[in-house]
Amino acid sequence: MGKMERRDVDGGTWTRRMVIKTTGLAAAAWVLPLKLRAAAVAARIPIAVQLYSVRGDCRTDFDAALEQVAKMGFSGVEFAGYYNYEGKAKELRQRLDGLNLKVAGTHINMNLIRDEPIKSTIEFHQTIGCKFLIVPGEGSFTDPEKSKLLAEAFNGAAETLKPLGMACGYHNHTGEFKKEGDKTYWELFAERTSRDVILQQDCGWSATAGANPVELIQKYPGRTRTVHFKPAVVGGDKEKKDILGQDSVDWGAVYNACRSVGGTEWIVIEQEQYPDGKPAMECTEQSLAGLNKILAGLK
Repeated sequence: MGKMERRDVDGGTWTRRMVIKTTGLAAAAWVLPLKLRAAAVAARIPIAVQLYSVRGDCRTDFDAALEQVAKMGFSGVEFAGYYNYEGKAKELRQRLDGLNLKVAGTHINMNLIRDEPIKSTIEFHQTIGCKFLIVPGEGSFTDPEKSKLLAEAFNGAAETLKPLGMACGYHNHTGEFKKEGDKTYWELFAERTSRDVILQQDCGWSATAGANPVELIQKYPGRTRTVHFKPAVVGGDKEKKDILGQDSVDWGAVYNACRSVGGTEWIVIEQEQYPDGKPAMECTEQSLAGLNKILAGLK
């Protein structure tokens, strides 16, 4: 996905004590041993949709698009812009509550979580109930020198957000798996950032880049608090299709890694390809059905 703006948590200024008291495991997660945190999400990780999947529908009628994904059975949404609700946090929260949709996160431009802009960013996202602020790509990520400063900026933002029960993170494409020396930029970013910075792996892109999504989750325990399940056909296999359950990725194994070591709180389906010329909404619904079928077969 390209760089798009997004936003999110519950209104008011919270102290860390208030956050821990009111949000339980979700806010106090890092205080608990990783095994306990994994147990807390072991039952069933909720599934959201990245609204970039149906961006055409969102541009045409955002309210109708939200209603459609709610009817499909998604528990939440991850934003890629706010359309007619830009700057209208209270109205957007009311709309989401009416549809029984939670906010799984948002994709947001890096400059909105730096220094002064972060204050208004926090306010908007607290109001709509969104705690995960994810940057979906940043040019300096793969710059040998600027990438170090970028990691520092994420650490600073994470430190500001943590007492509020919020977190920031980064979303990969394929370029993040290029190497500087003997390590990929993804590995360098993980090493340079604190455990509070989310590594939102887009498993479709990482698989396309030749990485193993399961191994990446296992390598960084507890840092996959939100993850993208995007169908991907690897190697041009004509027998496969860009629909979850019909593509090249072993999603059952990815899910189990998320549940056992990832600390994953949200699975986010992202549909970027639309096989057989079918509409975006239909393909997205097919991927949700495909994933549900996979999960039903897991022990």
